[in-house]
Amino acid sequence: MPKVTVYTTTTCPFCKMQKDYFKEKGVNYVEILVDENPDEVDKMVEISGQMGVPFTVIDSDDGKRTTILGFDRPRIDAALGL
Repeated sequence: MPKVTVYTTTTCPFCKMQKDYFKEKGVNYVEILVDENPDEVDKMVEISGQMGVPFTVIDSDDGKRTTILGFDRPRIDAALGL
């Protein structure tokens, strides 16, 4: 099962939509609230090159990393095989 990490903020409506989608699909994930954990912002920007949320990192069992900026359902589905 891939490891899914989602960088979010408490006020982001697209973040809520993505979390609701993951719940609906039974996807386990780690949420990092960057507005409550400012130290994580640097890590997110280092990986993504941007400040936008939701930002999703999917680390597959085969070592492949997929990064997705925004709630991009088709890319999420493809990366997770949904």
